[in-house]
Amino acid sequence: MILDADIKAQLAQYLPLMEGDVLLKVSAGSDDVSRDMLALVDELASMSSQIKVEQTQLPRTPSFSVNRAGEDTGITFAGIPLGHEFTSLVLALLQVSGRAPKVDQKAIEQIKSIKGEYHFESYISLTCHNCPDVVQALNVMSVLNPGITHTMIDGAAFKQEVESKDIMAVPTVYLNGESFGSGRMTLEEILAKMGNAPDASEFADKEPYDVLVVGGGPAGASAAIYAARKGIRTGIVAERFGGQVMDTMGIENFISVKYTEGPKLVASLEEHVKEYGIDVMNLQRAKRLEKKDLIELELENGAVLKSKTVILSTGARWRNIGVPGEAEFKNKGVAYCPHCDGPLFTGKRVAVIGGGNSGVEAAIDLAGIVKHVTVLEFAPELKADAVLQDRLYSLPNVTVLKNVQTKEITGTDKVNGISYVDRETEATQHVELEGVFVQIGLVPNTDWLGETVERTRVGEIVTDKHGATNTPGVFAAGDCTNSPYKQIIISMGSGANAALGAFDYLIRN
Repeated sequence: MILDADIKAQLAQYLPLMEGDVLLKVSAGSDDVSRDMLALVDELASMSSQIKVEQTQLPRTPSFSVNRAGEDTGITFAGIPLGHEFTSLVLALLQVSGRAPKVDQKAIEQIKSIKGEYHFESYISLTCHNCPDVVQALNVMSVLNPGITHTMIDGAAFKQEVESKDIMAVPTVYLNGESFGSGRMTLEEILAKMGNAPDASEFADKEPYDVLVVGGGPAGASAAIYAARKGIRTGIVAERFGGQVMDTMGIENFISVKYTEGPKLVASLEEHVKEYGIDVMNLQRAKRLEKKDLIELELENGAVLKSKTVILSTGARWRNIGVPGEAEFKNKGVAYCPHCDGPLFTGKRVAVIGGGNSGVEAAIDLAGIVKHVTVLEFAPELKADAVLQDRLYSLPNVTVLKNVQTKEITGTDKVNGISYVDRETEATQHVELEGVFVQIGLVPNTDWLGETVERTRVGEIVTDKHGATNTPGVFAAGDCTNSPYKQIIISMGSGANAALGAFDYLIRN
């Protein structure tokens, strides 16, 4: 039995929502994955009279496509879509059966208007929490537009194909046989990449805001909701709604919620924001901020938005080590997400740069699937919690190097090693390996602000107890500020605080 009791219970809940018949066309061989895949589709068919199964020959074996009777919808799963992709399978069944996808009407119109033939392939791992967003977006596009097809390919089931294409990060998407993109992409981002991005003209007639929030993470969402609840005109400009939280796996310290995952929390934030009629401008990057009679925010696309107050909540991004080879081999052996990309390094040798909690947690996770992990820490001692260090040192396939400085990540077309300097002896050493995971903390997304507001030496925005900066009418919240602790719950609190500060400023001015 391929489906456990929990998954069967979920299916029993979802399958009755199907609106029409679905035909699964299965291409199977005699290998173990094929046997498990056949067991999966047979169990699905046994649970719903609306699911039929037919043997066929598809371009990849093992794989199966999800179709309407008499119509190929272009959705194929190469491998077994369980793990993080279980939801992708359920949604594909529902949407192909005729149930409307929960997608913005504007996006639906954009997808339907696309002309031409587009054949997408997404390479994923079943442990990747970033991959389902991409898989589900491409499946929706295939359901809505007959010129679009999508095949999800599990890298573990098609190792030779993945290695022949030198794919070392997931999700990686190909379009019509050419590389299209890698990393988490929303439906909006995929459409923008295909040439459907909003231009400056769409922002030309917007009235000035009372509060304009820059950034759509927990701090920005919280600030916008608090502002909108005061009945004032509120907008959010976000490069990517959800920000860094979209890349966060398990969240166990969000008080009152024992466990959740980043994308799930972001979906709830977005739903809450939309309750208040807030003008959300996603996929927009801020370029310049200037204080005039009103505060002006210029976007990368050339549009200028005006507001009486602005709340900066642009968050932070992974810090780069800044050594030769890091940029050159990104997604070719240099990675930042052990959960997503770890399975691609099964049986290989990797390094983790960073001895804090995130670095040590990454090393522990990776040690379970890779051949060997080398941890490199700049300081004389690891900074991770003692319980994590104890676990790390108990693992037989981990080497910890302390008091060392990474000098270079080496390779030709992909990573083949790392060079470091022993800070005590000043001797340079080289370790041969196939992957490097960088885990050295965060850097605030504030470079674009220049001298507009006061920032610390490391770029964090300086705020007072009301969230106000040194520029009148400009407030800031979350990980982009000099708040000492970078936590989701603290960012939400500081977003609310900044919104209340901005409202107080408005009524006094």
